[in-house]
Amino acid sequence: MAREYARGSRSGARRKPQAASRNSAQAPASPWRWYGAGVGTGAFLSLLLYLGTLPPGTDPGVGAGTEAAAAAAAGAATAAADKTPPKPRFDFYTMLPEQRIAVDVEPAQVATPRTDATAQGETFLLQAGSFRQREDADRRRAELLLLGLEPRVEEASGEHGRFFRVYLGPFQTHAQMSRARGLTTAQNIDTLLMKRDSP
Repeated sequence: MAREYARGSRSGARRKPQAASRNSAQAPASPWRWYGAGVGTGAFLSLLLYLGTLPPGTDPGVGAGTEAAAAAAAGAATAAADKTPPKPRFDFYTMLPEQRIAVDVEPAQVATPRTDATAQGETFLLQAGSFRQREDADRRRAELLLLGLEPRVEEASGEHGRFFRVYLGPFQTHAQMSRARGLTTAQNIDTLLMKRDSP
């Protein structure tokens, strides 16, 4: 029995290397092998495509043809550099004074000068507010006095009752009226322009 046991162990030892060699033969290839094979095939096909696109008679290697082309290009560049560009000509200095354009134009009508309103017998007034209460009118008058203007309050009676109106002026020139109106506008005081005949 002991012999059988020994034979069995020997036969088992012999079978293990055979099983290991069979397993290694059946193992799949590594993904890096497939990747390397694909890159190599792509590079080879790209080289073939490049060689197919070259014009006939051209040597793809560095040879006498490429050196001659480089020498010809360098000679053309030096020849172009030797030529000086022509100086620009400015003919318009002489051409423009000689040109004349004939245009028939009628003389413009001269506008009549603007006369001051005072020469026409008019004066300007600015109404800075109309109030029902005398206190409101006095308050507006005080605001205008602080601006350096000379307001006055007039009382007027009408069909709707009694009103107190604040006036600026009379102004002798349009410029004086514009200055006063600019000051009131800057303080958000609305004004109403009024023209009155001079007495």
